[in-house]
Amino acid sequence: MPDPAPAPTVRCTVLPASARDPDGWLEREVEIRRSRFLTYLGRVEDEAQAREMVAVLRRRHHDARHVCSAFVLGPARDRMRSSDDGEPAGTAGVPMLEALLQRETAPGRTDLTDVCAVVVRWFGGIKLGAGGLVRAYSDSVSGALDAAPLRTRSRLALLAVEAPHTDAGRWENELRAAGVSVLEASYGAAAVRLTVGVPDTEEARAAFAERLADVTAGAGHAERIGEDWVDHE
Repeated sequence: MPDPAPAPTVRCTVLPASARDPDGWLEREVEIRRSRFLTYLGRVEDEAQAREMVAVLRRRHHDARHVCSAFVLGPARDRMRSSDDGEPAGTAGVPMLEALLQRETAPGRTDLTDVCAVVVRWFGGIKLGAGGLVRAYSDSVSGALDAAPLRTRSRLALLAVEAPHTDAGRWENELRAAGVSVLEASYGAAAVRLTVGVPDTEEARAAFAERLADVTAGAGHAERIGEDWVDHE
């Protein structure tokens, strides 16, 4: 059996981290044969946030004929859902989802995730047909993505280093001076726990181990306690 693929350490999403609420969602509207298609893109971290976004927009646009949606979640993009919301099966949600999945964030790279797309449609009296609906919903999401600011996210390994009280301040200062991201210093009765974030690659972890050994004269040891994701422009 082949080895499983390594977990991604880089992914891309839309909008800055603050754009997870109604005021931060991107909007784009088009008219196609008298039907209005209003697209929203929002950054979401889990399925509950995605469903809440859909619910908020359904309440806001209660007069619309359809509120269709699609979302993709997770570093591996392995959680996804779509809804046609009354449109003929396969003509709305799936094309929207495909627009998210197929979006290139860089040449040859399709890693867009943690995003929810909602397309609100007001029927204008002219039927578009199945093919027309597929194009309309797909193009609505693609057009919104064209205007959306993208953020690259990289994975950090969270490491804990136990430092004696007498050395903790010096260790922290010297690690910071060496370019290490010290996220927290937690003072306990027996020691100070320094939490650091290191890019989660073999090279970066090895480089940190060398810095830690230099700073602590070999006395410091790091324990992995979790991971986090950080945004980059």
